[in-house]
Amino acid sequence: MKKRVCIIFGGRSSEHGVSIVSAATVARAIPGDQFDKVLIGITKSGEWLLAPTITSMEDGSWTKSTVHAVISPETDRTLIIMEGNHFEKLHIDVAFPVLHGLWGEDGTIQGLFEMANLPYVGCGNLSGAITMDKFFTKVVVGRLGIDQAGYVPVRSYELEDMDAVVAKVEAAYPYPVFVKPSNAGSSMGITKAHDRNELISGLKLAAEHDSKILVEEAIVGREIECAVFGHDESCFATGVGEIISAAEFYDFDAKYHNEDSRTVLDPELPEGKLEEFREKAVAIYRACDGFGFSRVDFFLEEGTNRIVFNEINTIPGHTPISMYPMLMDRAGHPMKEYVVELIRMAEER
Repeated sequence: MKKRVCIIFGGRSSEHGVSIVSAATVARAIPGDQFDKVLIGITKSGEWLLAPTITSMEDGSWTKSTVHAVISPETDRTLIIMEGNHFEKLHIDVAFPVLHGLWGEDGTIQGLFEMANLPYVGCGNLSGAITMDKFFTKVVVGRLGIDQAGYVPVRSYELEDMDAVVAKVEAAYPYPVFVKPSNAGSSMGITKAHDRNELISGLKLAAEHDSKILVEEAIVGREIECAVFGHDESCFATGVGEIISAAEFYDFDAKYHNEDSRTVLDPELPEGKLEEFREKAVAIYRACDGFGFSRVDFFLEEGTNRIVFNEINTIPGHTPISMYPMLMDRAGHPMKEYVVELIRMAEER
């Protein structure tokens, strides 16, 4: 008897569209001879809808669905399907969230799965909450002794006295600096400020995405990413890939809308640096209570070859340009195999 996997996509975050592309890729990779796939899309306004096909995900017609489907928080692993006055209950075996950003990658929906006693793919609610918040990720990674960019934390209410915030930042670091919402993914709301005016506008933009903001020193160097897979003592890191950004930095538009941005697998690195990247990726993953899969991002600083941690993504993208599946495939783990293993790990947990 085939097990029923519920693939959840979309969501209310600014990464809604990226999630749909990733989820369609994952859904196609899950073998139909082993699993029945139920596709649940969350609209930007928060409605949960049953998507009839993967094609409907890709062409957007799923948003016209009149069938609502929500996971019950009761412990019987039930999907409640409703259309008009009719409803039915459907048993599900595993949830596979392919949600990026807030209300999906931040531990929120994982908490629902925990309440429902429902096995689910990927990191747990604590891990998601920590790693989605750039400030708290820095606190955890700082205990490992791994280098990371220096930063000034700012709360959105502090922007009422913008002069004081600007003075605090300018006293800490020279321009340019990066301004980042603490909770946002895919480089949403991030700007590079070269002067005071750009800092002010960047702070205002970041505040539209989150109430916590980080202003980071600029690290000049190569952008290196590493895939981590597994859990506890069995987890491993792949080789690394390099991001060649078409823009000044790898923001959302450079990542998804600029065809001149590209990725390089197995880039040339100074001697010993590949293993150092891999060791640090695994250490960060374990410290953040990683489970299943994550992508860990670094800089290789220009001039010093110092490895500087940037961020960790606990539901890495699976779009055609995403680094995670490429790195896993290069390491001998094609997506059609590792999605099955992720489901197995979810059940084991």
